[in-house]
Amino acid sequence: MDKNSKIYIAGHRGLVGSAIFKNLQSKGYTNIITRTHKELDLTNQIAVASFFEEEKPDYVFLAAAKVGGIVANNTYRADFIYENMMIQNNVIHQSYVHKVKKLLFLGSTCIYPKNAPQPMKEEYLLTDTLEYTNEPYAIAKIAGIKMCESYNLQYGTNFISVMPTNLYGLNDNFDLEKSHVLPALIRKIHLAKLLSESKLDKVVKDLGVKNIEEAKTYLNTFGVSEKSIEIWGSGKPKREFLWSEDMADACVFIMENREFTDTYNKGDKEIRNTHINIGTGIDISIKELAEIIKEIVDFKGDLVFNTEKPDGTMKKLTDVSKLNSLGWKHIVDLKKGIEMVYKWYLKE
Repeated sequence: MDKNSKIYIAGHRGLVGSAIFKNLQSKGYTNIITRTHKELDLTNQIAVASFFEEEKPDYVFLAAAKVGGIVANNTYRADFIYENMMIQNNVIHQSYVHKVKKLLFLGSTCIYPKNAPQPMKEEYLLTDTLEYTNEPYAIAKIAGIKMCESYNLQYGTNFISVMPTNLYGLNDNFDLEKSHVLPALIRKIHLAKLLSESKLDKVVKDLGVKNIEEAKTYLNTFGVSEKSIEIWGSGKPKREFLWSEDMADACVFIMENREFTDTYNKGDKEIRNTHINIGTGIDISIKELAEIIKEIVDFKGDLVFNTEKPDGTMKKLTDVSKLNSLGWKHIVDLKKGIEMVYKWYLKE
């Protein structure tokens, strides 16, 4: 990519897209184009075609997606498969039609089977049954990988797929119903701390409700009180977390330095599993994660694990040897990252 190349970031306001935008700007890229959802509905085929016809971007980062935690994924199953497949189909196809030089498609490590061997290598894709709670989202992302592969093989495009592990960082989603585990824990523990310190006006302001009675009623549904917070499951499942700005740096590195042809062995008769895992290769239990956040937030109450709620997959660790062999490794460790995102949350 040249510094004046026209670069389109789909989903520039999200956790990943905003980090990619920031990374590109810091490296001197000056011709970045964006559209909000209000300005461009990526599920609308005609609107996306018109946008590409008008702008003709050279490079595309496809970071736009409908995302959420275990509750949202299991509740809004139809929305997750429909919206994600529509976004992908439209952006990837129009990138082919309008001869985009390179596209980076972002998925998720939930593409791997529920009981995949650990750590998860790229070759484990489609070898067994998916985790039920996020199956529709995972299938959409798998379709995106196969779409990129297929367009590359049939049309000679240069579309690369990357599968990040659990991400967290600035501009994260802290919605108590729909967010992922790390930002949800930060907010729940922070609100419990405010309750324990009788800073009730701050609780009301944080939640955007009318009064403290309404706030307490709402928080009770999520198991948040001045004495404790409830966490779904046993706390034993292990997860891997990557700072979003590290993820962005990996994405820009791949766009600047690597091609689709770098993602597989040249002698392969069947070209598949060309996607690249992006992660740290280090995991931690949900209980350990909650303890770290509790310490950083300085909450003195208890962590209560509700074992009647689902744990999800017990272990999800990525094998990042392919990524490392391509020349990139993560920088920010988990505790430092949580400290940074909590400071950001307090400020914002």
